[in-house]
Amino acid sequence: MNDEKSPALGVALAYYQAWSNKDLDLALSYVANDVVCDAPAGRIVGMDAYREFLAPFVQMLINSQMIAAFGDEERALVMYNTQTALVDNAPGAECVTVQDGKITYSRFIFDRAPFDAARRAKANATA
Repeated sequence: MNDEKSPALGVALAYYQAWSNKDLDLALSYVANDVVCDAPAGRIVGMDAYREFLAPFVQMLINSQMIAAFGDEERALVMYNTQTALVDNAPGAECVTVQDGKITYSRFIFDRAPFDAARRAKANATA
């Protein structure tokens, strides 16, 4: 499933373990201050914006299961399935670039549709 000798994969897995255990501060310790993340909602630039993006997800996270992880010297791909308070089955993947032990770029892929539908249903139920 993974190559433990990959420096980038080591960082990506440590980052994954931290956020999947709901330790946002530890997860962000693996992320560069000038991180750039391309996500379904658009580009996120810098640590503050990345924290704002990741924090709500970590708060609603119930469980995460690793599907696969691969890496080389600079890049790693981690694919997982999460269960959240909104969505029971939410697969995602992150392809990260690592430099000097920090994630400098992330291409974060997940399906927003189930989350949007769950938020709409919740809003309609309370209206």
